[in-house]
Amino acid sequence: MELQEIKRSKDKNDYFIKDESVMVSALDVFTELTSKKKIVLKAEGYLIPNAVAVANIVTENMLKGNSLIQDIKLDSIISEEDSQMTSNIQITLIKN
Repeated sequence: MELQEIKRSKDKNDYFIKDESVMVSALDVFTELTSKKKIVLKAEGYLIPNAVAVANIVTENMLKGNSLIQDIKLDSIISEEDSQMTSNIQITLIKN
């Protein structure tokens, strides 16, 4: 398995997971996927489990058989200020 650095640029297909209900985020992602073929879920720190839950809800419940998880990237960054490590994730969903 090859490690790749996650790019931190804002793209029109990016969806940043916020600290809100998982179902609200899942509905937002579902709405975005109806108009786009691909969306990238991004989350940091304690929001990573929410991103995984959103990806599962969308691919296994809302768009079962019509979407899939194309790629998952994990990374960690170390803050120069306080040397604290923060993990982040990118989950790429595509619609068939």
